[in-house]
Amino acid sequence: MRFTFDQKILFKHCDPAGIVFYPRYFEIINDCIEAFFAHIGTPFERLHQTAAVPTAEITTRFTAPSHHGDELTLSLEATRLGRTSLGLHIEAHAGAERRLDCASTLVHVGLDGRPAPWPAPLRTALTPYLRSPE
Repeated sequence: MRFTFDQKILFKHCDPAGIVFYPRYFEIINDCIEAFFAHIGTPFERLHQTAAVPTAEITTRFTAPSHHGDELTLSLEATRLGRTSLGLHIEAHAGAERRLDCASTLVHVGLDGRPAPWPAPLRTALTPYLRSPE
């Protein structure tokens, strides 16, 4: 199962040439992840009271520029659910054109900042989004 997130490219995302300034894509990716956690019943404002999910690794390929006014659809699926980590794959498209491809690893950490196992309810909520083996 995939989670989708729509984002219109706004003026604030763009450089003077009217294309997305690449660090803004990372903000958009984080907005998608935050919306995903809310969608599965664990909004960040609740999660961050007892834990956090910082990004430990992120690799992104920008395949085509996005322009002010473009409508992007990001799709997110889990690639791996470990004891304390979560692998994600996120793609962004404008219509049929892929704009970016991202692989990210989040780590569930406790208030002490150390990796902590995913709570059972959160693990259960994440499981349907695991990519099927190919």
